[in-house]
Amino acid sequence: MQLSKCKINEVMTARGGRVRSTTPAEDRYIVLSAKRNRRTTAQQVANQFLAASRKQISRKTVARRLRGGLYARRPVLCVPLTRQHRTARLQWCREHHNWTEQDWACVLFSDEYRFSLSSDSRRQLIWRESGTAYRPENIQEKDRYPTCSIMVWAGIMINGRTRLHVVANGTITGQRYID
Repeated sequence: MQLSKCKINEVMTARGGRVRSTTPAEDRYIVLSAKRNRRTTAQQVANQFLAASRKQISRKTVARRLRGGLYARRPVLCVPLTRQHRTARLQWCREHHNWTEQDWACVLFSDEYRFSLSSDSRRQLIWRESGTAYRPENIQEKDRYPTCSIMVWAGIMINGRTRLHVVANGTITGQRYID
């Protein structure tokens, strides 16, 4: 059955433009594919869609379909906390919740960070919903022992901060911390 030019124009104007290349069911499939493997690219999702439906869609079409709730973002890099870690942190907070400013003035918070000089894994994006950065499926475990790296250490207090220390060889040991 052929549509007249008039009918085609009516269909296009009723929808507000071009005819969609995917159905709502296919849109759900695209979103599900991205959620199942959050580290796939839009092009990889388009290739999966082609294999499943024998229908060619572009990378941009996939990105538009995912834009309804999923966004390409960098994954959070961290070492995931265990139940024991969370329990210990909660206990520490409960023990110190009523400290005064004088109590906190005697405390030095310090941290060290190892910067990896090897390849940057932060270029890889994941598909995730807004506000879900810290869900387990959106966290990428950090490489604990990068091959080529440099470590830095610093501390902060209420009244100031320490200098930034570069630890050239090895890690922070008890003796290095005292020094």
